[in-house]
Amino acid sequence: MKIAAKDFFFQLGAMAALYAGAIALLNLLFRVINSAFPPTNQNYISYAYYGSPISLPVATLIVVLPLFLTLSWSIQQTYEAEPALREAGLRRWLVFITLFVAGVAMVADLVTILYYFLDGQDITTAFLLKGLSVLVVAGSIFGYFLTDLRGGLTRKNRMIWRAFAILLVLGSIIAGFVVMGSPATQRSLRQDSERVMNLENIQWQIINYWQSKNALPENLSGLTAGDVSGWVMPVDPETGSSYEYERTSDLSFHLCANFNLPTAEYVGNNGNVSIARPMMAEPSIMMKGISSWHHEAGRQCFERTIDPDFYPPNRPR
Repeated sequence: MKIAAKDFFFQLGAMAALYAGAIALLNLLFRVINSAFPPTNQNYISYAYYGSPISLPVATLIVVLPLFLTLSWSIQQTYEAEPALREAGLRRWLVFITLFVAGVAMVADLVTILYYFLDGQDITTAFLLKGLSVLVVAGSIFGYFLTDLRGGLTRKNRMIWRAFAILLVLGSIIAGFVVMGSPATQRSLRQDSERVMNLENIQWQIINYWQSKNALPENLSGLTAGDVSGWVMPVDPETGSSYEYERTSDLSFHLCANFNLPTAEYVGNNGNVSIARPMMAEPSIMMKGISSWHHEAGRQCFERTIDPDFYPPNRPR
């Protein structure tokens, strides 16, 4: 039987939405598991925030799940009205391709997870959870379409499968927000990260000022006085207020800012990164008394002392 253009694109769209949703769901589950049980090869701390690692998979699921369910319902209505379409070559090809992809995904992902486990890169809990995730997602897709191909799905069974898919996706999204934090938390993290970058920017301008003038500025406005480089003094990303600066001696000063969350909120156990992408263990600042930009919530000051051996002035005293 010849398939109408509408039926062709509906079936193709449903399969595309299914593949995109399955990939996004596994991506989400794996990132949640990695955050809750960090791999042993992540031993770095970063104070730069690159966005929530679950934002893209969650957004994808929110869009493609309703799309897939709607297209599937429409296709099923067409099959009930014209049963001959169920045996059409296009549908059978798409179903067999889906079975093949789901089977390959189960085998490939399980081999990869087993490799990481045997290589000592994942702890046992993470290994078991990732393996379970692959089996549930890919196995459910394989089981559903295999049963459908054999004609064993009734209207009631389809409703049960739809309810299972919705609960699985919603549960995964909720787990992601519980582990990674809500959108409000992500916004706070982004603002705190920008504050750290702004403070580091100001700090390097102070170092340049010291090297040029062999003295620390009296206040932050001194950094821009007579400056022709076009550098603009950064301000707090949330309030728009200026950062605090105070010269405490000829070689020392401190910088202060107000933070939304403590660093511990987004750095995992044993120093492993749970939200921020790992970059370097410590900021590359060759100054006495500097270890990190680690901060608590609220007003936090960072004491800095310039080491002339690392930053000799351009004009000796």
